[in-house]
This record gives sequence, C-alpha cells and structure tokens, in this order.
Amino acid sequence: MSETVTLEPKPLTRKDMMSDQQVRWCPGCGDYAILATVQRIMPELGISRENTVFVSGIGCSSRFPYYMNTYGMHSIHGRAPTVATGLKLANPDLTVFVITGDGDGLSIGGNHLIHACRRNLDINIILFNNRIYGLTKGQYSPTSLPGHRTKSSPMGSVEQGLNPISVALAAEASFVARGIDVHTKHLGEMIERAVAHKGTSFIEVFQNCNIFNDGAWEDVSNPKSRAEHTLELRHGEPLIYGADADKGIRLSGFMPESVALDGIDQSELLFHDEQAESTHLAYMLSRMTRPNYPVPIGVFRAVQRPVYSTMVMSQVDEAIAQRGRGTLEALYDSPEKWTVTAEQANGHG
Repeated sequence: MSETVTLEPKPLTRKDMMSDQQVRWCPGCGDYAILATVQRIMPELGISRENTVFVSGIGCSSRFPYYMNTYGMHSIHGRAPTVATGLKLANPDLTVFVITGDGDGLSIGGNHLIHACRRNLDINIILFNNRIYGLTKGQYSPTSLPGHRTKSSPMGSVEQGLNPISVALAAEASFVARGIDVHTKHLGEMIERAVAHKGTSFIEVFQNCNIFNDGAWEDVSNPKSRAEHTLELRHGEPLIYGADADKGIRLSGFMPESVALDGIDQSELLFHDEQAESTHLAYMLSRMTRPNYPVPIGVFRAVQRPVYSTMVMSQVDEAIAQRGRGTLEALYDSPEKWTVTAEQANGHG
C-alpha cells in the first residue's frame, strides 16, 4: 500500500514574479527600479500569485501588470481605482495593487483616486511621480512645477502643481507613504508595510523620466546628496536629518523650521507620530519641499479605520440573513417599479 506524500510548496523567488513579457520602457527609466523592487519584495509577503492582482490605467507606469507573473489588468485612463474597487468587492481575499502615474492618477483619474482613499478600500495604490507626461511625449502634468517648460508649456507652466501626499492625506487615506525609485531598500520597506496595512495604502514614488524630465529628483535621489536633502520619517523619533545627523526640524510658531543641532536639545524638535488620528502634522510635513526644507520620505500616516470592503460584505451577509438570498427574477418583479404614461413622457403628466 503506497503512502500519500504531501509536497511542501516551493518558496517563491523574484524570478517567479517575472513574466515572460519583454520589459519595454526607455533605457534608464526609473520604472525598472520600481519593478525590480516589487518583484523582489513580493515573495517575502507570503501572498500567492493566484491571489494577487495588479491593475493599471494609462501611461508608462501602466505597462506594469504585463511584467508581473500574477493576475493583472491594463484598464482605461484614470479608472484603475474603480476597477480595483470592483475586484476587491467581488473577491475580498485578493491582494489588489493599483499602479498609476501623476498624469493618470491625478488628472483624469483624480476623482477616482480621491474616493478610493476616502472609502478606505483595502487596496494598495502606488503612484509613480515623474512630474511629466512621458507616454504622450513630454507635456506638463498635474505635479509639474510652476514655470516648467515642456512641449505643452513652452513659455513655462502657469499652473500650481499638485502634491500627491497632501491629496492623499486630505482624502483621509489611512496609510500614506513616500519612497524613491532608486532607494530600493527603503521603497521595499514601504511596500511591505503598505500590504500589511488594512485599508487604503497610498505610496508616492519619486520616479525619474530620463527622456522628458531627467533629474527632476536628482538632489533627493542621488546617494551622495540624499542624506542632506531628505528627512526619513520614523515613528516616535525626532525629525533629524543630514549626513552627520546634525540638523533637525522644530516648530517656529505654526511653521516648521530647520535648525542645526549644535546647542539645541532634541526635546525642542518635532517628534513624528504616524499614528496620530489628526492629519495636521502629517499634512505639514507633506508641504515641506526643497530648497527650504529636506523632503520627507517614509510613512506619513498609518491609522486604523473601518475597511470599506469588509463593511460592504457585512451588509450583504446581514441582508441575506434577514431576507434570504435573492434572485434577479425576484428583483425584476419587485414592487419597486412604476409606469410612465404617454402624457408624462410628453411632459404633460
């Protein structure tokens, strides 16, 4: 009599996450670094490929689902959060990622992104921010800086750029973070934390478009200058930065102030609290930009709120318990219907 042998599933590797599709971004694009980071971190999350879905809209970043050996969907411009909402509600066990860009997610898709954050759906939004429209060849985007000269703003943009972190915080996303494409170890930590979070997670990634906006993030992405120009947020710790950790951030009235630590007690500095229910401090940090301040990276906010998909499923279960499982026929024949008369149709009813 033969024995039944149970085979342990083979641990996944980065190679298991790589699809058979040729990666087609411009050589040197920051998207490669983000893709490599996601492919590296996914096996460590303990999530099966069969329960993972990547959804994208339109743009250079939106090629992403093709390159992941998971389920994926290349949807329409700006509507990836909408598709992700439907997927999560249809199958709450899925781990759903939304891959979007500053144009796709904050222009035509701005409304959809805001409401995904507001609802606290359990999805993971990763927004690639290169401050330019890359796929359509170099027009200014919602995050482009005022005065930026592009093919669609040859005299310089006259628009005020959007701040993605500020938008996500204002929309009450329960997890908000920022990473840098080539700072891969830190970015991997942000993705790992986002997936572990229950609710909408939003990560802005500074991503370089070396063709149409090369060097947009040079001072914060270059390893030689990063420590001087970025502030890595750590929960419960004072806001200290610099290659020699010799500078910090304190409040001066209602404004942040960068100070040298020589002669200043750390108790005078601001301490980061990512778990604060109020978004006041996190929002203030999101407004800190170069050249007046170091640029904060890391987790701005991580709070627990009721999860949209969980609440909807609870309502469905309650409705079934109270009324029984319905059918389309019963719905069609329900009393909630009316007749429009010819007079009403002609505006006389």
